[in-house]
Amino acid sequence: MSQKLFELNPSIDRRALARRFHRDGRVQVRNLLTDETAATIARILKSETPWGFAYKREGSEPVRLRRDEAAQMPEPQRRTIANAVHETAAVGGYAVRFNQYPLLTAYQEKWAPGSPHDLLIEHINAEPMMLLVRELTGIESLKKADAQATLFGPGDFLSIHNDSHMAEGWRVAYVLNFSPPEWSPDWGGYLNFFDDDGDVVAGWRPRFNALNLFAVPQRHHVSYVPPFAPLARSAITGWFRDR
Repeated sequence: MSQKLFELNPSIDRRALARRFHRDGRVQVRNLLTDETAATIARILKSETPWGFAYKREGSEPVRLRRDEAAQMPEPQRRTIANAVHETAAVGGYAVRFNQYPLLTAYQEKWAPGSPHDLLIEHINAEPMMLLVRELTGIESLKKADAQATLFGPGDFLSIHNDSHMAEGWRVAYVLNFSPPEWSPDWGGYLNFFDDDGDVVAGWRPRFNALNLFAVPQRHHVSYVPPFAPLARSAITGWFRDR
């Protein structure tokens, strides 16, 4: 499985994409993987991932629950958390809610040794992928990546922030999308970038098999997925780091 799990598309125009990243500080790489491996990862995320839940509200650190912890949460507590997250977002605070599976933590703590999820993070950190990201960004010091699988369903969002963690080695944020190809703009889930006046200066649909790379810090968010969205936005996200 490992050889067919993460094969880069050999026709990626690396020079053109590197020029775009140098100009804008961000770039979208469409058709990153071969069709076969992109379809395999999408299936793993959809059918084989034990999704937990993540949220952030005012006055608390981000909370990440494993699937069994989230399943045991009483409904009144869920509503209380949802209300607190919405209240935080309403006053411009940093608010978050989405489903997640922490690939790096699961790998380090051996939640499921040898699983496809473990192989995925190994491939993201392997030299073919690291070399590609170094070439596109021009940042030769990149040495590793962390990762989590994310699933944004109806009601989920990630409010505006800038990923200002340079001291922790964060240099380039990434979103590797596996949302269904038929994803509609009306379903939200866009990765939007903002200027200092709050205007959207760039926005990317969660396009299947597309890798979004952007230098940090940059003001961005994942837009709200409305209740009528019939599908969920799935991706692997994280940061490429120099330490």
